[in-house]
Amino acid sequence: MQGHLSKMRAELGEQIQYYLPIGEQELHLNPLIGKSFSFEFTGKINCRNCGKASKKSYSQGYCFVCMRKLASCDMCIMKPETCHYDQGTCREPEWGDEHCMIPHFVYLANTSGLKVGITRHTQIPTRWIDQGATQALPILKVATRQLSGLVEVELAKLIADKTNWRAMLKGDALELDLVAERERLLPEIEAALAQLKERFGEHAIERLPEQEVLDLHYPVNSYPSKISSFNLDKNPLVEGQLQGIKGQYLIFNNGVINIRKFGSYEVKVLES
Repeated sequence: MQGHLSKMRAELGEQIQYYLPIGEQELHLNPLIGKSFSFEFTGKINCRNCGKASKKSYSQGYCFVCMRKLASCDMCIMKPETCHYDQGTCREPEWGDEHCMIPHFVYLANTSGLKVGITRHTQIPTRWIDQGATQALPILKVATRQLSGLVEVELAKLIADKTNWRAMLKGDALELDLVAERERLLPEIEAALAQLKERFGEHAIERLPEQEVLDLHYPVNSYPSKISSFNLDKNPLVEGQLQGIKGQYLIFNNGVINIRKFGSYEVKVLES
């Protein structure tokens, strides 16, 4: 099996099922856990948008030119509160209409501990799985991506907005009462929410009191006590016994690799 890597596809179930896209094919990874598994970078990188050869992968799979022109690679994707769609300067207004000017959810998750995050409804539960969350709870529905970012900024003053990936890969975080955390946190940002409603409209922010916590279970036989990472740019060969999968990480007995980081790298599976 040979082709370009894309981020792993996951299916929700009692245990999350993972599939590794390699070109036009997919490799079901769960049956490989506990077995030897290896693949090798061929040295080829091709932009996931234009297909041209690239010496480096930008923004998880693009060439430099596409990274600079695509709306999906703009800074506001990482910092949605900086959205500039309303200023008429969006790189791709039609893309913005489809992906940003639609309802988003603000959620609490337990990854390496309590954190806040945002996502489109179409990315539930994919977003949580990609982050390695063991628990997740949507708490607010808002009108646009920009507004979700502005709300996230307020909550990030109280809790983390990023995952400590090293801690996440060392084991599941202690179980949290996310409903209790929601009831604790929302009153803390009540004044900020009121200001945002004045700016964007009363119905632009909706509370979600009926939502239930989703528990997520990952296929991991054992977690590493010490984290070391495979890097295809330095060593093209990844090999070892596959111990588990969490987030977008493959966990081997001798290291971990973030598949998303190496989007558009061509690899050849050597053993599976």
